Order: sequence, then C-alpha cells, then structure tokens
Amino acid sequence: MQLTAKCTTIRNLDRTKNLELINGRYYLHHYRGRQTIKDRVESIGVPHPEVALILKNGEPVDFSYLVQPGDLFSIYPPLYNFKLSAEKTLLPEYPLDKPKFILDVHLGRLARYLRRFGFDTAYRNDYLDPEIADIAEKEERIILSRDLGLLMRKKVKWASFIWNDDPKEQLKEVFNRYSLSQYYQGESRCVNCNSKLEKIDKEEIIERLEPKTKKYFNDFRYCKTCDKIYWRGSHFKKTEKLLNRLKES
Repeated sequence: MQLTAKCTTIRNLDRTKNLELINGRYYLHHYRGRQTIKDRVESIGVPHPEVALILKNGEPVDFSYLVQPGDLFSIYPPLYNFKLSAEKTLLPEYPLDKPKFILDVHLGRLARYLRRFGFDTAYRNDYLDPEIADIAEKEERIILSRDLGLLMRKKVKWASFIWNDDPKEQLKEVFNRYSLSQYYQGESRCVNCNSKLEKIDKEEIIERLEPKTKKYFNDFRYCKTCDKIYWRGSHFKKTEKLLNRLKES
C-alpha cells in the first residue's frame, strides 16, 4: 500500500473468519501528533489483551511505541496454533499453573459450564466493570467478556473477548485459547456458587436421596455453601461427552 507522509496504516489480522470488527482489514489513519500504538489500536475497537504482536514496518514494537507518519502496522491476535517467543509477545505471562476466570454479566451460562469442568470461575449477574477489573487484578483471574470497554481498562492484564452467542461455542473458544483440556480432573466445583465440592459419605445423606439414586450410586460430593449434593449420574456422562467433542475441535 502507498503511504502518504501524513498517514499511518494499520492492518488487523484476526483469528476467526466471521468477525465484523477486524478481519484482515486495512485502516488508514491521519497522523494526529503524539499517540501510542496502544491508543491507536484501541481507537479502532481492538482491546490490548487481544493483541499478541505488533509489527511496525515489519519489526516488532511494544504498546508504548509512538506512532509516526508513514508507519505501517500489522496487528496480530493470539493465535491458537502458533506460540510467540517471550521477547516478542505482548501478552503478559499468566502466573498460575491452572487458569481461573471471572466473567461479565453476559456470560452466566458459560460460567456454569466452566465450573462444571472444575474451573474456578467468579461470576455474578450484578458485577460492574470496575469491580471485575479489580477482582481480576487482585485474584489473578482471566477476564472473559463481551464488553470491549471492560477489556480496554488499563489495569486489565489477562482477558479474552468472547465472540459467540451460543454458550457451548463460547466454551469451545475458551478451551481452545487456554488449552483447558489438559486441566480437567472431573467435576470438582459447584455450578451454582463456585465452591469446591467435598466428598461425603453416602450414609450421611441417604435420607435425601431418591430411591434409584440410593440403589445405583455410592460416590457423592457435597457443596457446603449451597447444600447441594452431586453424584455421577447422567449429567456426568454429558460432561464427559462434551469434553471429548472439545478435544476434537
């Protein structure tokens, strides 16, 4: 592309095919004086946690680079099948061995799915954006959101924008981006409140069980917070089946 002395060109390369926001498009920007590439990229609707690499005229730069007239930038998102070296990627290293999450108010069903697979997932349907950002920073949680404004907050380090409307497709997005299949160790969290489940003896709860549950099941888990009992019934088989589909995707 021919560049003029007063323009900057930004090329966004996205990881999916069906996005309206960025999809291999070129954006021609008029030079407006002192501005970082981070501010310029977010001005076209791309939050910084969704940027893995920025090339300026073919060379990597960080978010603090000051845009100059005639610059050509290529903006790369996190790529599932390509891992950048630590010195090149703009994505901060996640410090925990196993990912834990916090979700915005639009992702209640996804929160239940993630808890069902044993992932520590904070969610309330009345969270405000500043509260989510604060909790994520304090508890080292990855933010999953459909709110671009939330992901553009300065203190947000680890986050992913969720593109799909369908909760199972949302789950697939998260499994792919964070390679979650490797962490699954069975159902270990309450889907209602996120508390860790504890093993409980059948005799302690036998009066609360339905006749067929008493007859066919002996292994039980219990949520002290919700007073809810879990066992490996048909829901467990559905979880295992869904996990196999996620591994194949």
